[in-house]
Amino acid sequence: MWDGPFYRVRRDGYEILFVPDADTPLDEIDDVDMWVIFDSGERWSGTIYTLDVVHRRMDRRRETDECLGGRYFYVWDGLIVRDKGIAGMVEVVDELVRTHDYEFVFRDVGPAEDLDGLETPEDPGSPET
Repeated sequence: MWDGPFYRVRRDGYEILFVPDADTPLDEIDDVDMWVIFDSGERWSGTIYTLDVVHRRMDRRRETDECLGGRYFYVWDGLIVRDKGIAGMVEVVDELVRTHDYEFVFRDVGPAEDLDGLETPEDPGSPET
């Protein structure tokens, strides 16, 4: 379900939040930032790429002579999937959660409580108390 810039997928015990390009159909997404947020408050972030995206980036780096002329590709919290589309990516994330492999793939960004001390702007539509 869309929620502002996020596409949220609710699961039993956790939620997956994607930040897809709003102009791209969900079944065409091939590069997307995402978070897995557990009901416990635990949060993990990552970026999901398709093989085609990785291939294109390596080709581009060949032209710019980055990464030894495109001979390697790396990303700290990246996950490479075969097929594009949010539905397939959800299946992969579900499997990573089921097996606990998300702990090795994604970046632990700490519990949601870490945000409690941050200043948040007042909602201009809400009455002052």
